Amino acid sequence: MFLNKTIGVLNQLEQIVSTLEKGSISLDDSVALYARGKILQDRCEKLLSDAESRIEKITLGENGAIKGVKPLDIE
Repeated sequence: MFLNKTIGVLNQLEQIVSTLEKGSISLDDSVALYARGKILQDRCEKLLSDAESRIEKITLGENGAIKGVKPLDIE
């Protein structure tokens, strides 16, 4: 589900960028399309952040055996 949402949003962003790069639409339409692109960018960042928060890191004990899991520190 995450992957399908992300791919759909990325495809929409690609279409927006392509249209804006062509320069074939009016300034008003360009501004509106840019605003839509920003909304989609924010959505992608939220999807990525949500996915990162679900990733866990396996922790090992002193003997090398799996001890448990903890949230992955991305930074």
